Amino acid sequence: MRYTGPKNRLSRREGVDLFGKGNRLRRLNVPPGMHGQKGTRKMSEYGRQLREKQKVKRMYGLSEKQFAKYVTQAQKSRANTGEVLIQLLERRLDNTIYRLGFAPTRTSARQLVSHAHVLVDGKKVNIPSYLISEGQTVALDIKAQNIPEIKKLLDIETPEVAGWLERKAAVGRMKSYPKRNEITEPISEQDIVEYYSR
Repeated sequence: MRYTGPKNRLSRREGVDLFGKGNRLRRLNVPPGMHGQKGTRKMSEYGRQLREKQKVKRMYGLSEKQFAKYVTQAQKSRANTGEVLIQLLERRLDNTIYRLGFAPTRTSARQLVSHAHVLVDGKKVNIPSYLISEGQTVALDIKAQNIPEIKKLLDIETPEVAGWLERKAAVGRMKSYPKRNEITEPISEQDIVEYYSR
């Protein structure tokens, strides 16, 4: 089941802003809970791997089952498991919308997709987990373009767009599959792979 509680709490738990620019963080370096200020114990290797898995899962807004599915898919690949995992997560339609700068957060990007405001190669797609392939185009419908928050983002002259994507107005295209060095978030995919290899 997807977490719907306070987002600040999750970000504070992981010590990193999990939800992008839309989330104004306070006391990021203080863990949540009544004992948050107290000294923390040295974390075990397993604990570190678990925290990394939780952090990335929450960052992309996935359930445990969905995340495990991506890991299994990555493990079946002949390429580097960690890199394939990151690539699968990045290619999700909701994340692509976020990376194109069409939405301020992954959560709002997921909402745009779920409400059928997104077109992939000219056809409406309302599945956030849909995987975008090289050469495919992603666009926002007219209704979405008129949402004040989205309109403001579309009006930015030089928007922040991931290197593996290109954007013109309300249309984006995947130029190539995302490379590991194009992902700027602090992610240790090796810890996640090791966690699931136990």
